[in-house]
Amino acid sequence: MEKRELRLMKGNEALAEAAIRAGADAYFGYPITPQTEVIEYLFETDCTARTGMAVLQAESEVSAINMVYGCAATGHRVLTSTSSPGFSLMAEGISYIAGAELPCLLINVSRGGPGLGTIQPSQADYFQTVKGCGHGDYKLLTLAPSSVQEMADFVALGFDLAFKYRNPVCILSDGSLGQMMEKVYLPEQRPRLTEYPDWATNGTPKGKERRFITSLNLLPQQHELVNIRLQEKYRRMEQEEVRYETIMCDDAEYVIVAFGIIARIAQKSVELLRAKGIKVGLFRPITLYPFPMNQITELAENPRIKGFTSVELNAGQMIEDIRLAVEGRKPVGFFGRLGGMVPTPEEIENAIIKQFDL
Repeated sequence: MEKRELRLMKGNEALAEAAIRAGADAYFGYPITPQTEVIEYLFETDCTARTGMAVLQAESEVSAINMVYGCAATGHRVLTSTSSPGFSLMAEGISYIAGAELPCLLINVSRGGPGLGTIQPSQADYFQTVKGCGHGDYKLLTLAPSSVQEMADFVALGFDLAFKYRNPVCILSDGSLGQMMEKVYLPEQRPRLTEYPDWATNGTPKGKERRFITSLNLLPQQHELVNIRLQEKYRRMEQEEVRYETIMCDDAEYVIVAFGIIARIAQKSVELLRAKGIKVGLFRPITLYPFPMNQITELAENPRIKGFTSVELNAGQMIEDIRLAVEGRKPVGFFGRLGGMVPTPEEIENAIIKQFDL
């Protein structure tokens, strides 16, 4: 049985420590609030001396993502972290990485926008992340933690999924989770890679075919085949990698759908509503892509369910995927706060009561 070390840590620090213990080979990033503790922790703990992991502060987010691209092409475990404006700057490089079918881990500790906005938490990067923040038809397998423990746990999981599908994986967090402190059980140290995939560009022995990694295909017939292969891969993700959590949904008449930090607040709202005799449950998507479409559709087909409410720290983004899943079978309401404002459980409670006239 694996021995896990108990610590009290910030979410960003727990993620950084988990990256070291996941056997990461390299980190390239650039400081931006509220995720700067990730790169600070890696430097302060001297992870290079501990495991040989390379850590470099790049000149910019654009430089960082292209360093990730190069390192991923050699088959190494590599990650970067940033916050919303920095993620936007990385968009072109992320599209190249997805097009070249390379594994890497991307961390977005999101903050309020648009523009420079605020350093306070937000979930307004949902569209940007799950719909493809760069150009072209590609997808990021996206994990949404709701605790410091999951900030740590999703690092090794993210690397495993990235290599399984040869695809970038994103952990979409937020400023609250990045800065808050909780107890966390850290995993044992994984060894760094010593053998690399046969597609990696880490040297070709004499007499063997050279390896090329690129996202460029000038012949449309060839590039269509590449895109068809990518879409087949995404369909496999949708079949095999959907993750979600349900709380008090077995007898629920109304369902709150929420992810990340807001799901924790909404869980308290469920308890408050239940105390008033209103049967409410919570559905928490853990993978934002692939989104748990079929599971929400099943709830919508249940005659006991009277309606859904999407609760988000934005103007309403995930609600579009919920509506696609519900397909008009039941009403779908929305409650959100903007600009870095985080609602109280009572605000969510009152919104549910008002929306369904309870």
